[in-house]
Amino acid sequence: MSEAAGRLPPQRVGWGVFWMCVAMLLLVAMDAIAKHLAQLFPVPEVIWARFTFHLLFMAPLLARRLPLIARTRNPRMQILRGVMILLASGAMVSGLRYIPLAETNVLFAASPLIVTALSVPLLKERVGPRQWAGVIVGFLGVLLIVRPGIAAIHPAAAVVLLGAGFYAVSQIAARNLAHVDDPRTTVFYTALVCAVAMTAIVPFVWVTPRPVDWAVMAVAGFLSMTGHLAATKAFQMAPAATVSPFNYSGMVWATLFGFLGFGDLPDEWTVAGALVIVASSLYILRRQRARRKKE
Repeated sequence: MSEAAGRLPPQRVGWGVFWMCVAMLLLVAMDAIAKHLAQLFPVPEVIWARFTFHLLFMAPLLARRLPLIARTRNPRMQILRGVMILLASGAMVSGLRYIPLAETNVLFAASPLIVTALSVPLLKERVGPRQWAGVIVGFLGVLLIVRPGIAAIHPAAAVVLLGAGFYAVSQIAARNLAHVDDPRTTVFYTALVCAVAMTAIVPFVWVTPRPVDWAVMAVAGFLSMTGHLAATKAFQMAPAATVSPFNYSGMVWATLFGFLGFGDLPDEWTVAGALVIVASSLYILRRQRARRKKE
C-alpha cells in the first residue's frame, strides 16, 4: 500500500479498490457487447453507438454543470486524448471481431508498459534501469501471447497492440490534463470528440439496426458511462498507485464473459503471458513508489 493510502481510513481505501473492480466489470461487459455487435455492424458504427449513447446518458447528469465542466484550459490536449481513445477503441473493436475477449484484454493490458516507455520522451520523466528491465520482461510476456511467426495467432493481435499504444498516449495526455482540468471534463471531452468524429464517418458504412440492436447499443453506452464514472470514483476514494493494479481484475472478467458469451478460454500461452505482463507492471509500479519516497 502506498504512503498516501496509509494515511487514509482503511474503509475508504477499500471502497476505492471496490469501485475500480466494479469499473473493470462494467467496461469488460461493454467490450463483450462490442464483440457481439462487431459481428453484425461495421466497426465505426459500433464505436459511434458506444460514445453517442455514452453522451446521451451523461447529459442529464451534466445538465446543470455543463458550462463549468465544458470549460477546459487545454482544448488541444483534450482533443488529442479524444482522438487517441477513438483510435484505441477502433483497434480494440477490430481485434474483438477476430480474437477471443480474454486474449484481446491481455494484449491491451500492455499499455502501462508502453506508458512507462513513452514517459521518457513525452513527459521527460526518468526511468531507472530496473524499470526498463520490467518493461522488457513485460514485452516478453506479450511475445508469449503473440508468438511471432506462429500461424495460429490472428494478425488482429497486432492491431490490438497498436491500440494499446494509442491508449498509452491517451493516458499520458490524461496525466497532463489532471493538473489543469476536472476529471469529469476529460471524460466529457473524450466522449464528445469520439461521438462527433464517428457521426461524420458512420453514414458511409451505415447498417440499419433492428430495435433489439438499438437496445444493445444503448446498454453498451450505459456501461461505458457508468464504467468511467466508477473509475473516477475509485481515484477519488484512494490514491492512483493503490487502485491502479486492480485494473488487472479485467482479465478475470474477460475470461468469464468470453467463456459464457462465446465459449472461449485462453490457452496456456495467453495465461503465461498475462502473468508475466501483470508481474512486470506491478514491479514497475513498485519501483515508481520507491523512487517517489526517496524524492
